[in-house]
Amino acid sequence: MAIKKEIEIGFWERSYVPEAVRGLVLTGRHFFRNMAIHVAQLFGFAKDRRGAVTYQYPEERRPLAPRLRSLHRLTRREDGSPRCVACMMCETVCPARCIYITAGEHPNPQIEKYPISFDIDLGLCVFCGYCVEACPEDAIRMDTGRLDFSSYTREGMVLDLKTLLDLSPTPVHAAEIKTEEEKFVSLR
Repeated sequence: MAIKKEIEIGFWERSYVPEAVRGLVLTGRHFFRNMAIHVAQLFGFAKDRRGAVTYQYPEERRPLAPRLRSLHRLTRREDGSPRCVACMMCETVCPARCIYITAGEHPNPQIEKYPISFDIDLGLCVFCGYCVEACPEDAIRMDTGRLDFSSYTREGMVLDLKTLLDLSPTPVHAAEIKTEEEKFVSLR
């Protein structure tokens, strides 16, 4: 049996005033520091210092990391058919149970099965990336770079086989990859 030890709480701890003041001081310090840097840059000083920057979202996109998990897509074979062999591993490993696959016999005897339907319900998906890791054929990827998807209905959040095959990956330039690797190495 555990013994509970009661701690006496004073007036200041019960009122949360000191913590609220500390939070306001911290916020004010960041605000005025960034404001001073931006004003100094406006007048030609402090060119080497960088203040906080706000991205003007619809017109200016924030740079994304190459390893970011974004909207799903299915890859194709050389002949244009889906690379997926309907092994159901992605459907099995999905913690949100948002992947639905219906398998069928493939006309090519080299390939056992193919997906007749492959649906992902984005309203349920948690973007964990387990489906990508579980796929033995590298058929499903999360490299489209699309983060701004929405729908007015729940049915609109379900991506079917045709939609998943039509999505294309975000082109990643070698210079961006090198920059990301340099950032990673500098963090060590």
